[in-house]
Amino acid sequence: MIGKLQGVVDYTGDGFVIIMAGPVGYKVYTPEYLTPKSTVSLWIETVVREDSIRLFGFTTIAAQNLFNILTAVSGVGPKVAMGILGTIKTDTLMSAIATGDAKTIATAPGVGKKVAEKIIVELKTRVGGASFDFGADMAGGALSDLLAALEALGYRRMDVVEMAQKLVADNPGADVARLVPMALKNISGKK
Repeated sequence: MIGKLQGVVDYTGDGFVIIMAGPVGYKVYTPEYLTPKSTVSLWIETVVREDSIRLFGFTTIAAQNLFNILTAVSGVGPKVAMGILGTIKTDTLMSAIATGDAKTIATAPGVGKKVAEKIIVELKTRVGGASFDFGADMAGGALSDLLAALEALGYRRMDVVEMAQKLVADNPGADVARLVPMALKNISGKK
């Protein structure tokens, strides 16, 4: 089994790269954009199926571990896990799982409402509270209310979810009436 691969990015395709490690080119599926001709070091997860052997590469071991956690959920294979990791940042994903935010998880390709809810149910105890400064129950209500309000105002969930999570974490106990103006001020400050 290959555990780590270091080499030069020879080719980038749709969801994969060819890494030249010496005279051998390895096809590695990755959720991250890697610059052609750059030297990279990837943590490798080898997935063996009846009809194929595929290498999945990650720039951090934390991303590789999250991939393994996601693929342990029944109904979530490597392709769906890569779609999730390629669409949603690690901290945002862990926060969405901890707070029960299925809508954020469902924004990833190949993930519907049922799969997102299954991910939350099966993984909430494994990632619940990890790297968060707020309790999932309190923050989950305020966060979901804030995201619903911003969506009603026409903002795309994926564009505002990280900012909303930070606002909720920085303002514990604040209700949606207080959070919405802060969010709008934050959004208008970015333009």
